[in-house]
Amino acid sequence: MGDQQRSTTPRGYEMRKRAEDVGRTRQRIIEAAVHLHGTAGPASTSIAAIAERAGVTRLTVYRHFPDEKALFEACSGHWLSRQQLPRPERWSAFESPLERLTAGLADLYRFYRAGEQMLTLVIRDQHAVPESVRDARAEMSRKYVEVLAGAWSEADAPLPRAVIGHAASFSTWRSLCREQGLTDDEAVEAMVTLVEAVDAKVGWPPPGSSGLGGSPRGRA
Repeated sequence: MGDQQRSTTPRGYEMRKRAEDVGRTRQRIIEAAVHLHGTAGPASTSIAAIAERAGVTRLTVYRHFPDEKALFEACSGHWLSRQQLPRPERWSAFESPLERLTAGLADLYRFYRAGEQMLTLVIRDQHAVPESVRDARAEMSRKYVEVLAGAWSEADAPLPRAVIGHAASFSTWRSLCREQGLTDDEAVEAMVTLVEAVDAKVGWPPPGSSGLGGSPRGRA
């Protein structure tokens, strides 16, 4: 082995090890922040507390994340990567409005139950959440409602759309299932029945149909 190869091999190893150490430290910081956000809430999570739990100094936290926005975005991405997220593209396979609504709400309510603790604290502490993260969550919620309402021909009708938005929200699931004691399936059935009743009252026919199956508009 030549002198040049012998001199560069240890240097390359040291660089790789240093990069691995940096990556592990960054991951410990992210996991510490995720834990604290999910137990104390974002508003009660300080950089000092994150540093203590990660076993690093505050300066080290700031070296990896120059501001709380960068840290929160990394934490949000890490937490979401560990969840089984709702799949609105699968809901779209249902052309029947009520079948799509049933499938979509079941998927959402499953996600809400699995992530309840984190979602409760993050929503409670919205004032402490960076705007970029709040905007991303709001955009995803809008997408859910777009897909759920999209099976109806008049998808922009304000009242039915508002009811679907209400049905799809985390606060609705929490009210029905935690405060009122319903199962997820019972909550889905209740919300689908509500949307169907609103449809029958105001008239919101699905494409190619004079109304939903049980609606007075569908009768001769």
